This record gives sequence, structure tokens and C-alpha cells, in this order.
Amino acid sequence: MVDPQVNPDQSDHRRPSATRMVPLRGVHVRQATPPLPDNSVVTDLDFDAFDALTFDCYGTLIDWEAGITVGLRRILDRHAVDATDDQLLEAFAAAESRLEARPYLPYRTILAAAARAVGQGLGIEVDDDEASEFGGSVGDWPAFEDSTRSLKILRRRFKLGVLTNCDDDLFAASNRRLGVDFDWVVTAQQVGSYKPNPHNFETLRERLHGSGIAAARILHVAQSLYHDHVPAKRLGFHTVWIDRRHDRPGSGATLPAVVQPDATYPSMAAFAEAAARG
Repeated sequence: MVDPQVNPDQSDHRRPSATRMVPLRGVHVRQATPPLPDNSVVTDLDFDAFDALTFDCYGTLIDWEAGITVGLRRILDRHAVDATDDQLLEAFAAAESRLEARPYLPYRTILAAAARAVGQGLGIEVDDDEASEFGGSVGDWPAFEDSTRSLKILRRRFKLGVLTNCDDDLFAASNRRLGVDFDWVVTAQQVGSYKPNPHNFETLRERLHGSGIAAARILHVAQSLYHDHVPAKRLGFHTVWIDRRHDRPGSGATLPAVVQPDATYPSMAAFAEAAARG
């Protein structure tokens, strides 16, 4: 089981010394994300223009990069193989995006297949038990320390929804960590596809419209430019980027993308403070 209190930055000190560093085949660690427009200073977003905030979950509210690296390292340690966090996350991002672009499979199955792909890139075979363990690990992934408090602050002013690339039961386990009741929950399992498929955002828009929320009154909040901001902006959503990796190079567990969000904040705490004040 993944300990939600473990700091992934300290994981190097817990790995067996007998592991061997193996380069991931065909994976190159990017030293920086593609250049983006400078929208880091936010002064003019009118929060009175919105009635509902919708959130990506994994990467935005739940620290999936911590969960992914801990889960993959558990497998690698059994095989006495090691790799850097960036290598693991980028290999995972490449595998997950390929799998999610195919006909729909449950997220547990996606994660299991992604673990096998990462292992193959390291020259090891991930067995069925290891793949299944990683596939069910989502409930062990920790929430960011600012997520629950920020959501409770935002709930005083807005209705809240979630649009997540996950199974219903796995998100329910994550939601227990967040401890917040959402007005709408739209999962990949319900839609039968994964973001960045526009159908997921169309379903979100329809779900909120059925509750009397006009599309123009929705503000979508997410970390992943690739999964969320690109398709959301194409469909006319207003978006806020929670740039969780603002102090780290690379794009981590998501593929890189270039897009112009309406505003950028380094954390949920900074966003909640601005939205409550504005």
C-alpha cells in the first residue's frame, strides 16, 4: 500500500542500494516544457462571471505523480532496476496517452498496461500480479496538502464539479481523501472515453446545462495542458491552469502541449485565495 505521508522527493533514500540504473528505451527526459505565453500574473479574471468550477482530479487535486512513482518503484525494486522520476513519469505519460486514445478500457486496465509498457522500456517483464496491483493503486494516491481546504473555500461561492479520467470506484476512493461533496462527477467510465477526447467535455457541458448552468458560466480548473486545457479551450471553455510543476522541468506524467489558459496559478491554495477575494 502506498503511504500518503511519504514524500516522493525522499524516495531515493529508501531504495535498495543494489538496484541498477537502466535507461528507458526510446525515452528522453525533457529539460523544459515548450514555451508558453506569459500569463503567470493574474489580475483581470472576473470570478463573478462564473457559477461553477469544474476540476480535473489527478494531477490537480490528487498527487498522481507521487502515487505513480511510488507504485512503479515498488515494481522496479523487485527486479533490482532503477530509473529517474522524470524517466518513469514521461514513460508513463507516453504509454497512458497511447492506451487512452484506443477504444475504451477501464482505467484499472489502462494503468496495468502502462506499468507493463514502462517495465518493457526498462527491459523487465511486469507480471500479472504487479500490473494488477498498480492498476488498483489509485485509491492510495495522496491528495495535495492544499486541495481539501481550497475546495471548501471555493464551495462557499461556487458549485463544484469533477471531470476525471478514472473509473467510478477509483474516483470514489480518491474523493474520500478529498472529503468534499461535488455537485457533479463525470468519469471516463460514464462517458466511455478519456480526455483529451472532446466528448468528455461535451458531456460535462450537457450535465451542467441540465442543472441550469450555462456553458459561459463554467470555469474549468486543471493541471494538465494536454488532457484538459487543449480540448476545453477548443470547445470554448474558460480555463485556469494549476501549474503544479512550476518549479520543476519537464511535463511529468502528461504529454507537453502549448495552449493559452485564461489564468495560471502555482497551487490550488493560490487559486482559492484569488477566487475568494475576487
